[in-house]
Amino acid sequence: MAAEEQRAGSRVSRPEIRLVRRGFTDPAQAVRLLAGPALVGLADDPVVLDALGATADPDLALLGLARLLEAADEGERHTLRDTLATSKPLRDRLFGVLGVSTALGDHLARHPHDWHVLVTFELRDMHPGPEDFRRALAEGVRDDTLGPANALRVAYRRCLLAIAARDLTGTTDLAQTAAELADLAGATLQTALDLAAEQDPEAAAACRLAVIGMGKCGGRELNYVSDVDVIFVAEPREGVDEHEAVKAATRLAAALTRLCSDTTGEGTIWPVDANLRPEGRNGPLVRTLASHLAYYQRWAKTWEFQALLKARPVAGDAELGAAYVEALAPMVWQAAARENFVTDVQQMRRRVIDSIPVTELDRQLKLGPGGLRDVEFSVQLLQLVHGRTDPALRSGNTLEALAALSRGGYVGRADAASLDAAYRFLRSLEHRIQLHRLRRTHLMPTAEEDQRRLARSLAALINDDTRSDPVAALQREWKRHAVEVRRLNEKLFYRPLLDAVAELPPGAAGLTPDAARARLEALGYADPAAALRHISALASGVSRKAAIQRTLLPVLLGWFADSADPDAGLLNFRQVSDALGRTPWYLRLLRDESAAAEQLARVLSAGRLAPDLLLRAPEAVAMLGDPQGLVPRGRAALQSEILAAVGRAGSTAAAVAAARSVRRRELFRTAGADVLGRLGEDPGEALDTAGEALTALNGATLQGALRACVAGWEAEHGDLPTRIAVIAMGRFGGHELGYGSDADVLFVHEPLLGSLEQEAARAAQAVCNELRTLLAAPSTEPPLLVDADLRPEGRSGPLVRTLASYAAYYRRWSHAWESQALLRAEPVAGDEELGARFRQLIDPLRFPGTGVPERDLVEIRRIKARIEAERLPRGADPTTHTKIGRGGLADVEWTVQLLQLQHGHELPALRTTRTRAALAAATEAGLVEPTDAEVLDTAWVLASRVRAAVMLVRGRPGDSFPGEARELAGVARYLGYGAGHSGELVDDYRRTTRRARAVVDRLFYGSG
Repeated sequence: MAAEEQRAGSRVSRPEIRLVRRGFTDPAQAVRLLAGPALVGLADDPVVLDALGATADPDLALLGLARLLEAADEGERHTLRDTLATSKPLRDRLFGVLGVSTALGDHLARHPHDWHVLVTFELRDMHPGPEDFRRALAEGVRDDTLGPANALRVAYRRCLLAIAARDLTGTTDLAQTAAELADLAGATLQTALDLAAEQDPEAAAACRLAVIGMGKCGGRELNYVSDVDVIFVAEPREGVDEHEAVKAATRLAAALTRLCSDTTGEGTIWPVDANLRPEGRNGPLVRTLASHLAYYQRWAKTWEFQALLKARPVAGDAELGAAYVEALAPMVWQAAARENFVTDVQQMRRRVIDSIPVTELDRQLKLGPGGLRDVEFSVQLLQLVHGRTDPALRSGNTLEALAALSRGGYVGRADAASLDAAYRFLRSLEHRIQLHRLRRTHLMPTAEEDQRRLARSLAALINDDTRSDPVAALQREWKRHAVEVRRLNEKLFYRPLLDAVAELPPGAAGLTPDAARARLEALGYADPAAALRHISALASGVSRKAAIQRTLLPVLLGWFADSADPDAGLLNFRQVSDALGRTPWYLRLLRDESAAAEQLARVLSAGRLAPDLLLRAPEAVAMLGDPQGLVPRGRAALQSEILAAVGRAGSTAAAVAAARSVRRRELFRTAGADVLGRLGEDPGEALDTAGEALTALNGATLQGALRACVAGWEAEHGDLPTRIAVIAMGRFGGHELGYGSDADVLFVHEPLLGSLEQEAARAAQAVCNELRTLLAAPSTEPPLLVDADLRPEGRSGPLVRTLASYAAYYRRWSHAWESQALLRAEPVAGDEELGARFRQLIDPLRFPGTGVPERDLVEIRRIKARIEAERLPRGADPTTHTKIGRGGLADVEWTVQLLQLQHGHELPALRTTRTRAALAAATEAGLVEPTDAEVLDTAWVLASRVRAAVMLVRGRPGDSFPGEARELAGVARYLGYGAGHSGELVDDYRRTTRRARAVVDRLFYGSG
């Protein structure tokens, strides 16, 4: 303060300097106000000035006092000045309110006599309850000069003034203040209902109406300014028709709502919000008890039972209100047994966060991360999980429930204390913000003077010195509590699970085994007993490994629970940790790289394929700690590594095994990137990236295996008498491989000069057979099945042919379907020059210069129809079979390939092995309408992604959706559908492929 005085220098008068010392920031205005006639006698009273200076905002408090005294008549003004000079309690209460709330200062300026409430209304030792507030409001509405509605609003603010005074002077704590606000709300609702009944006695005589408080009103933890959430329930009086009674009750409820919510005259009290009722704003305002029960038994969603946790009768017919709560309570406490219960609750929380404007996220006290809603959701979730068996937890009040959870061992004592302190601070801060102008807001103000006032009003709750820099102290305290809430919210459900399998100190409370299993079951673990065994094995002991696991597990368990198969994630993590637990870099990676730990948890719980690949060589976990670790590698890099590994091997079998080992690791890299969404934001882009990566990997593996088999043959027989090329076919040639795809190929060879053709053929046959055998041999590495059935004459023909033999066959015997199959032929390994010559050989067949003869078109369509009729597996649903079902892969691919056969000779862009590229070229050329092309492309991408998801989730290929619910949920998660929305995926798939089939019928079959 001395520094401020020195800066003021000669620019301010001595009275102004004294005011600056007392905390006034606008001393010139203060001097003018104190010199006014209304404040005569107070300007020189140091006791009054010191009291003003001690408020949150001395300038605001002085201005409010001046307005109050100016509005009062002479007698009232004299009485107030005398009382202020002699009564410290009144001084503290009045100045405390005026230094925080402009709105309550406005109220006193309009109704100056109301300062008396700060002396008379239960401000000494007694806490006012609902009946006290009802008496005060009943007396207030008898004021004939204002009319009932305005009189109710004035009486309400008079009571609010008393509550605020008690709050700001420390007479009550947060919990009691919030309870008094809720009791005042209940009394207001009752008074409004009484007024409505007086205005419509016929309606009052026809029905019994109960008002059920919901949300913060029901939990007795209301804010100063908040919507008051209610539900109306009615019953007919004796002899009255039920329909007529509900109509009468609706009139009363609507009148009550208008009385509280109307903005005319003295302004609104608060909006009465009945949108938590069954069917929300689309449902009837009032229902009977039986109607409520029928809705909740048949239609209610998880969040509606969560909302009912706070239901409490607050007004109207007390007997009916009690019957409502009693009837619905059993349903509330069985909600945790619903499928996807925890996921539903957490998704609702995420939706709330996602709805916050980005510009407000950092200022949100209530809805943002680390805010009040995080505490409330966490407490409610634990109540609903454990309240089924423990009635002590069934409180609608957040702080009472948190204390009960701590006493029962469901939340650690230290965590409960931290959450309690954070909640009290955040709610107190919210209260002070709302009190300023009595506006419903949960945003931290940006103006420095507003934050300074808040800091000074909360000085007792801030663990810092607020005198030198109150704004900075407030910001530090707010951020500290928000960080603590975020930290605890992530671990609150899972940390006690560690205590359940550990030895606790004497007297310490912890989860019982039954409670631990109930919590795990609610969180989605299908085998909670096994999960507890895994947790015990991971976290028990005094080793460094166990200590790190104990730190990580609360977070990891949450990540596992957020997946479709938490049990598999936890089991896989245990297996990886058992394999790598003593490896220093593994523990360091999990401890220091939170992103790597989360990625590991996501991969381990996303299905079977990626974890199976990882468990075969757990050291691949290191990829997760490398920023480039999950970026698929190109063909050149892969082939260089594989060929180097093959060159170091001591035998053919060892060389192929080395190539397969590299392939396994790279399969994990691609699969891991895929399940983590790292391959591209657009689904088609991600699919193309995966297809390119898998094609490059299999091509490099074939190149290495061919090199190894040739070297093995030459070691035994001398120089190989022929050259060999491998031609990729099908999805392999189209760069569209999935995780479960075979490698469809053709083998072509050409004898070297001077070699006997028969000898060269035997050598090529031996090499290619060895290659296929070693790549598919049982091993710890995943097999690569090399399928050569698309060769001339199929399985009956020779495995390897010369280029001349292929030319002779295609010239004499080739069928239309073989030309179609060759559309995706592309050299992939072996002799590059021979591969290029094979391509030159087949180009005239797949892109015939005169197009496709009519007889070939008929044959292609006949074969396609036959495949649809005969090849669909028995029992398979044609609407969901991704390969040959309606609108699936075959439909789209055959349609595109027909266009290539017809027009490839004249349109170079169509001469591609890739389906999507060929479809885009056909669209560009005007052969397909853009809307049709989009339908076909969308269906093809979706079908391909479903196949990829099935392989990732099940660990084995499949062309149909899984029948097992958890596997189907995993497929849905991969495709971006939330928990409980697997049915939507199947519906979307059917709708998408149905549209595609309509296009196929027109373009391929020529119908319509």
